[in-house]
Amino acid sequence: MTRSKKINATELPEFDLAEMLNTEEDIAAYLTIVLEGDDMSEQTHALGVAARSRGMTSVAAQSGLTREALYKALRPDSKPRFDTISRVCKALGVRLVAQPV
Repeated sequence: MTRSKKINATELPEFDLAEMLNTEEDIAAYLTIVLEGDDMSEQTHALGVAARSRGMTSVAAQSGLTREALYKALRPDSKPRFDTISRVCKALGVRLVAQPV
């Protein structure tokens, strides 16, 4: 009989979804799933995760925002302007698309 080795949860590496978003397709799929929900806080958080996947400094520069402004706009409790969301999406290489429900 084989005994399974016990795993100590504190020894496991920390999971970071941003490390899994390697392409624009990955980012688009992730954002699409999150946008299907009605949780604005989660949607803002998802944009932040996607931005971290590309590097906040790079996304800030490409979107025309300062790094600090980008961090502030993408906090889960923030309410970013649509213009900011649009600029961040463009910097991420994705766009928001409207579909009938």
